[in-house]
Amino acid sequence: MSDTPSSDSIETRISATRSELAQTLDEIEDRLNVPKQVGKLTAKVQSSYAENPVPWTIGATAAVVVIGGIVAWAIFGDD
Repeated sequence: MSDTPSSDSIETRISATRSELAQTLDEIEDRLNVPKQVGKLTAKVQSSYAENPVPWTIGATAAVVVIGGIVAWAIFGDD
C-alpha cells in the first residue's frame, strides 16, 4: 500500500484551500473598501449619539473652545 494521497482527497483539499482563499480575499476587500467602512463608522457614531448625546456635546464644546483659543492666540499673541 502506498502513502500517496488519492486524487479525490487532493481535489477535496484543493477545493477547501480555494474556498479559504476566496473568503480571505473577500475579507481583505471589505476592509479596504473605504466608502463601506465610512458608512459603518457613520452608523456607529449615529447610534452612539442616539444612545447618549452628552459626551458628544461635551466633546464638540471642548473642540470649539480649543479652536477658539488657538485662533485668539494667533490673532492677539505677541509676534
